[in-house]
Amino acid sequence: MPTFPTLDELIGRIAGRSILVIGDLMVDQFVIGTVDRISPEAPVPIVRFDHETWRLGGAANVAHNVVALGGRVDAIGVVGSDPDGARLLADLAGRSIGTAGIISDTSRCTTRKLRVVTSRNQQVARIDYEGDSDIDASIEATVVRRIGELAASAQAIVISDYLKGVVTSQVASAAADAARAHRIPLLVDPKVPHIDRYARATVMTPNPHKAES
Repeated sequence: MPTFPTLDELIGRIAGRSILVIGDLMVDQFVIGTVDRISPEAPVPIVRFDHETWRLGGAANVAHNVVALGGRVDAIGVVGSDPDGARLLADLAGRSIGTAGIISDTSRCTTRKLRVVTSRNQQVARIDYEGDSDIDASIEATVVRRIGELAASAQAIVISDYLKGVVTSQVASAAADAARAHRIPLLVDPKVPHIDRYARATVMTPNPHKAES
């Protein structure tokens, strides 16, 4: 009977490996407070502010998780020329995640998801600051070029697609081409509308709905 590695063994293999993470980089903001009354203006809770936290989200969180497991990461994506983009770049660099593949686009905002959460960990509301149209042709060409440059030193490529416009068909194809050229695996966390773009992926991680599609 063939033997298969355990989950711990698989995770252990990440240590020391160079991973290229491509996708939709985000900032997750959590505004946390307490609720003890309902607004007289509308049937909604009044949240008394206590504190807020900021985290890496989307593909940036994937990069962070790889680093936490001992891997080395270069990230490729697009941010806006705004305070959220500056925060995200600084946070990535502070975690020793390579940012040479990240392009600033003055025509877009950095994706930020603001969640209002009570001290009992109940989410009251979420506000998304984002643009989800495809990146324009000049930005796309730069992303494709960065993939070609950074894939040469990677031992695996990961695509984290949140339908925010970075993983165009050309970007997905460039990642597949690079993986094939360098004989490294391409791992994809897909979204259903883009599923046809990942026919050449080595591994996909769909949830049940995505798998059924």
